[in-house]
Amino acid sequence: MYQPSSRREVDSQVLDLETAVKDGVLGGGCGVIATGFGSEKLDLKLMIEELEPMDVPMVFICPISLEPMHDPVTLCTGQTYERSNILKWFSLGHCTCPTTMQELWDDSMTPNKTLQQLIHSWFSQKYLAMKKRSEDVQGRVKEILENLKKIKGQARVQALKELRQVVQVHGTAKKTVVENGGIGLISSLLGPFTTHAVGCEVIGVLVNLNLDLNSMSDLLQPAKISLMVDILNEGSIETKINCTRLIRMLIEGTDFASQNVASLSLLVGLLRLVKDKKHPNGVVAGLNLLKTICSHEPVRNSFVNVGAVPQLVELIPGLNNECLELVLHILELLSSTPEGRLALKDCPSTIPNVVKLLMKASENCTQLALSILWSICKFAPEECASLAVDAGLAAKLLLVIQSGCNPVLKQRSAELLKLCSLNYTTTIFISKCKLTRTIQ
Repeated sequence: MYQPSSRREVDSQVLDLETAVKDGVLGGGCGVIATGFGSEKLDLKLMIEELEPMDVPMVFICPISLEPMHDPVTLCTGQTYERSNILKWFSLGHCTCPTTMQELWDDSMTPNKTLQQLIHSWFSQKYLAMKKRSEDVQGRVKEILENLKKIKGQARVQALKELRQVVQVHGTAKKTVVENGGIGLISSLLGPFTTHAVGCEVIGVLVNLNLDLNSMSDLLQPAKISLMVDILNEGSIETKINCTRLIRMLIEGTDFASQNVASLSLLVGLLRLVKDKKHPNGVVAGLNLLKTICSHEPVRNSFVNVGAVPQLVELIPGLNNECLELVLHILELLSSTPEGRLALKDCPSTIPNVVKLLMKASENCTQLALSILWSICKFAPEECASLAVDAGLAAKLLLVIQSGCNPVLKQRSAELLKLCSLNYTTTIFISKCKLTRTIQ
């Protein structure tokens, strides 16, 4: 049996640079690789960290860590690894090549300096190109910000559109806008005489920036919020989503009470957005904002009064798990008020739709569904408990009790089961539940 000893290193050029380029290691025919980058050599680790994720040639990737190699070494089997990774492999007592699983007949590790040079050259090329693009982006952003101080009309719309497109793609652009006072300048363009076109682009820019507390407080002025709501109700789907996300950012980022933001017009607009199944991103954005708004108790009755409960209940069957949890969370918040419980009770689809969710989606969905059912059955036990039993609630509750769910869910299920059985004798309750002999 081969026993690893102190690893010997052979100073050798394993991968020929010219052959690697000819074989397409760089991909896409990058041509001649520049190896000189001034007197100061770029740090490979720093370049990899700063570069955005990209497709890296497989020959640069260590088969063990699946990360680009900094110090590649080659074994006698011809396989190349990052030095630290292969040393760790050997330290665990392995005497084989990790890729081929061949037993090693030679303990030497050859530094693959040509591959190392190739890796450094490739990343340097990408890094310098990124730096050049960043400088170009910074210059263009500064130019647009200066122009926005002077131009009006369609020229202003075009400048804002270009700025929106740039900040969506480049982190450098976002930073440049913030550092050059761009947030205040762009926010000032929202006013009583702002056109729909300008407002759409301004919101599209702002939603991509990291807003500070002062900026958010400024944007929460009633006139600006009113304009955002108008644009949300009238804009394209992209604009609706941007408005929704921006308003949520403003509410969550400040101590400003959401009831001062949540106008009836906003609530109606959000309901329209979450019912538009053609645009899933809009549904998620709308539900997230509604959840944030409804977390403030004074808003809940207003939301109930615009007919939100039956509209949300009807959405339940066609939602994915993410949206389902959001809808149930909103309905649970609404069930904390008498008006909300009454609306849930009066909606004929509430009990059937919610009962079906027990033990069907996530445990969180089951917990929220149980909370809603408990609220309305407790609110009107004689009417709702019998409807719930007819919808198959008892069998579902027994499944929850017998499952591996957390004890709180089991306890709530047992309490709800007891509540539902109060109006029946044991025999009738069992027959109404349509339970099998085993469950009985």
